[in-house]
Amino acid sequence: MAKEPDRTQQSNGVPPARLESRRWLILFLFTFYSLSNAYQWIQYGIINNIFMKFYGVDGFSVDWLSMVYMLVYIPFIFPVTWLLDVKGLRVTALVANALNCAGTWIKVASARSDMFWVTMLGQLFSAVAQVFILGLPARIAGVWFGADEVSTACSIGVFGNQMGIAIGFLLPPILVPNGNDMNELAHNIRVMFYISAGVATFIFVLVAIVFEETPENPPSLSQAQARSTCADKYSYTASIFRLLVNKPFMLLVISYGLNVGCFYAVSTLLNRMIIEHYPGEEVNAGRIGLTIVTAGMGGSLICGIWLDKTKTYKLTTLIVYVLTLVGMLVYAFTLNLGHLWVVFVTAGVLGFFMTGYLPLGFEFAVELTYPESEGTSSGLLNCSAQIFGIIFTIGQGKIMDRWGTFAGNIFLCIFLLIGTIMTGFIKSELHRQKANKQAEVHTESVSTFSADV
Repeated sequence: MAKEPDRTQQSNGVPPARLESRRWLILFLFTFYSLSNAYQWIQYGIINNIFMKFYGVDGFSVDWLSMVYMLVYIPFIFPVTWLLDVKGLRVTALVANALNCAGTWIKVASARSDMFWVTMLGQLFSAVAQVFILGLPARIAGVWFGADEVSTACSIGVFGNQMGIAIGFLLPPILVPNGNDMNELAHNIRVMFYISAGVATFIFVLVAIVFEETPENPPSLSQAQARSTCADKYSYTASIFRLLVNKPFMLLVISYGLNVGCFYAVSTLLNRMIIEHYPGEEVNAGRIGLTIVTAGMGGSLICGIWLDKTKTYKLTTLIVYVLTLVGMLVYAFTLNLGHLWVVFVTAGVLGFFMTGYLPLGFEFAVELTYPESEGTSSGLLNCSAQIFGIIFTIGQGKIMDRWGTFAGNIFLCIFLLIGTIMTGFIKSELHRQKANKQAEVHTESVSTFSADV
């Protein structure tokens, strides 16, 4: 493969840094298998009422087909992150795709009204696969891309997850239209599952053939230095401990979890929200979800490019968080106005900032925790998001059942306000640490001068 010119000079025996054009192939291959997995997360929730009727279960049971993705992530993230650090990207990618592919084929066998437990089993396999996928964008960006490209590369990696969710919002209502003929529903559901299985199998084969561990030459000076560091010096347990005592990072872990947890709740319960105010609009519920995510993809790319150019992590993260809160408030107050076009507009604004925040959190975490592993910091962020996602989905669902969608959305707004305040604290804490460090340097300089005198 053709290699681009050196961007970083060799220094003190460290291997020279060089960008390789195949980095884009690796990134887009990851994007596609992330897409395949994310699609399966939301394919049940967006036609919640149809699956309730087909399997003869309540709405909460169907909600668990989405929440199982969040639940499984929590216990598995630490062993999976350890595997990523020990075995690397290729092994992690192969395991992810094997599990994802197995899950899709199990679900093909569940297209019968008495097979809810089989569809849950298939979704469980796909959920475990997600643990091997969700934290990888920052790791792939760091291993394969230059210092001035990592934020953009990370955004494109997150873009795959968002695109999968977008397709998951769009296709199921079209492939499985509402109706009372159970045989026709079974046929349509089976077709949908076969499409998922075919795509996942094709991507699995591509990954097995094409996906590589690392480029021949490191893409940046930091990666070159990381390669020259003795692997025996790295301790996964010590790395986790250092992250847990990093106060700015732990504030980010909680604030990131609050934001992304709200997104998970909105996505899972979107069908119920729309159907309550606009009965029979399953297809438009999917389109509104598509609007949320596609707007967010634009937000992700713009934020990634902006960070590569400016490196203003603290300010950009705070501004996007504030605008997410504003977008959620506007969405909550306009959902019940009776005009679908208004919902499309407000949902797009909400999505631009709420899902546009995803790569910001990853890159800000890398900035706060360098030189710790990107996979470890991303794993902790996502673990927080899954915990809050389960809490918010269950909590908002119960509130909606009792007091309606408006109360449920205000419930999320309260936690977004808390997250906004905590994001402001991150900035204040970093300023405090910087001031303390400068004071220590000044004191040390004065002491050295006095000793010399």
